Amino acid sequence: MNKERIGFIGLGNMGGRMTCRLVDAGFAVLGYDTVPERVSHAGAQPAGTLADVMKFADVVLMSLPDSKVVEAVVEGEGGVLANCRAGQIVVDLSTAAASSTIRLAQRFAQSGVQYVDAGISGGAAAAEKGTLTLMVGGESEAVQALDWVFAPIASKVAHMGGSGAGHTTKLLNNFLNAVSLAASAEVMVAGKKAGLDLHLLLDVLNSSSGVNFATLNRFPRIVDGDYLEGGLTGKLMTKDVVLYVDRARELGVVSLNASGPLASFGLGTALGYGDVISNRVVDAIGDVSGGVRLFDGARKSS
Repeated sequence: MNKERIGFIGLGNMGGRMTCRLVDAGFAVLGYDTVPERVSHAGAQPAGTLADVMKFADVVLMSLPDSKVVEAVVEGEGGVLANCRAGQIVVDLSTAAASSTIRLAQRFAQSGVQYVDAGISGGAAAAEKGTLTLMVGGESEAVQALDWVFAPIASKVAHMGGSGAGHTTKLLNNFLNAVSLAASAEVMVAGKKAGLDLHLLLDVLNSSSGVNFATLNRFPRIVDGDYLEGGLTGKLMTKDVVLYVDRARELGVVSLNASGPLASFGLGTALGYGDVISNRVVDAIGDVSGGVRLFDGARKSS
């Protein structure tokens, strides 16, 4: 396996940042994106076609919006599957449906190609620093062979099991992320309307049983006017919750808690916040609660 050349398909918000890390680590990366400027911005060599990417590298990474796009890129005319060769490893870093992942892995196996699903967590900031958490599914041999690829982009790599296990773990994580963000946003709006000091409220929550990722890492910045722009959008958060519900149904698990985040992020999209960071759900809740904003002063420098 050539450990100097990597193919990367999808150099958007996360893919572009991961590509930068790989380029900075000294690897030659051939990138393909429907927006060519993203490739040059990330420092990768531009590929004219998907076929070019598949000819160039033994390891090809994909970071795409959802399973529908993944399937089109993999199974479409002139796509990844049509141009793969035995011995290659294709890694899907997208948040995708596990059932689709398992089906694609079976198709790739017929061509002697390993298909690895690697859900990512940590957001844009961790992608820039190379401190992502990867939740990986696939054959052990293939996962071990990717150590050199994962090293520049992740500080934690957990092999969760066979095909689909990585994407399943990602959906479980993202569902909890959505629940805690939506619920915490509602609580913070209530705290604002009650006249509470929001910094003090967060201090209490973070030393009490209500503590969660949003209260620890998001709202201390949001209450000072920094929404941490550039991360997962409201629409993508909704997509992830729907994928979780679908996966829970496939597993025969009743999903009783999905209505809250679906309502919250759906409201955000309806009010025009769907294409910005999902943290803006607090503004959507504030809008329908009397025009509340957590922050109403000059933003502090970070």
